Amino acid sequence: MDLMQFFDMILHVDKTLGTLLAQYGTYVYIVLFLIVFCETGLVLLFFFPGDTLLFIAGAFCATGQMSYPLLMALLIIAAITGNTLNYYIGQAVGHRVFTHNYRWINKDALQKTHDFFEKHGGKTIILARFVPVVRTFAPFVAGVSEMTHARFQMYNVSGAVLWVASLVTAGLFFGNIPIVRDHLTEIVLVGVSAAIVPLAIGGLYKFGRRVMSR
Repeated sequence: MDLMQFFDMILHVDKTLGTLLAQYGTYVYIVLFLIVFCETGLVLLFFFPGDTLLFIAGAFCATGQMSYPLLMALLIIAAITGNTLNYYIGQAVGHRVFTHNYRWINKDALQKTHDFFEKHGGKTIILARFVPVVRTFAPFVAGVSEMTHARFQMYNVSGAVLWVASLVTAGLFFGNIPIVRDHLTEIVLVGVSAAIVPLAIGGLYKFGRRVMSR
């Protein structure tokens, strides 16, 4: 297998994980660790698989081909350290990211994440875990916005545990049900919407009370 074929398998890991397991055995744990680390840690690789990777890996845990505890531990560490690297890169680049034309940054994705961050604040670090592309840019924007390291890590660790645990566990129990597997993205987005709506209602309620008290 040449490098391009291997890269194609990585991009479509939700369909090729079984083949990777057959060919590389336990080395697949390293591959999955690196995919999650790179997708969350490098804005250049925002297109790497995330949600589907966790879900399908959980499904292979259900068949006994992968270890659920080991997979959980490795992917949580990958998600935390990946976000941390991205945060530091954002800090290093700073606010000039919005004024300079960096060819390695997707401006549309950056602006989308910045708007998301402005609306939801620190909670974006948690919520963004479940939104493709935004997930990769959120820690970068947090670094650019000079969020304190302690506050960032609080949201970072919480979001990583919630993201990995929920999707891997969902894959463990439901990954071999075709209708769930085929509509994973829609199911995840509905779940995120369900989390955001109460926050939005709470914000509107507080805003309304301030207006009425004037």
